[in-house]
Amino acid sequence: MSSEFDIARLIHKGGVYDNVEGDTPEGVYRNISTMIPLPAYTTAESVYDALTARERVLSTAVGNGIALPHARAPIMKSEDEQQVCIIYLKNPIDMKAPDERRVFVMFVLLTFNSQSHLRILSSLVTLFRKPQFRKLLEKHAGEAELLNAIRELD
Repeated sequence: MSSEFDIARLIHKGGVYDNVEGDTPEGVYRNISTMIPLPAYTTAESVYDALTARERVLSTAVGNGIALPHARAPIMKSEDEQQVCIIYLKNPIDMKAPDERRVFVMFVLLTFNSQSHLRILSSLVTLFRKPQFRKLLEKHAGEAELLNAIRELD
């Protein structure tokens, strides 16, 4: 099983959300923390706190209109609970990206440990380097189209 296939499974688990509102990263995090599927042992408030705490350290914007919000410490208790949520913003926001482009899509990483976190980040960065994948993000492609593209680009 390739890392890209793992990413497809993680995105399927986390879901794709369109037109998420928020004028700041914190506003977006407040909204998404109540939307994403969470295990019973964690709360929307704890996810919100973790995402905003990390954002205060350094922007999670990576360029090309993409951000990778994540917690500084693992949120999930098992590998099976890990997920990546794709969040298309209703209105792009300034997150001080290196290319100064406003963020229009976020890949929220909810991981189990630092090794998984790094592996997931690496797989996502590989996808972001592919113009075909970035074009799908630009058009706010849905889950099925994104997952098919991930599997085809493998």
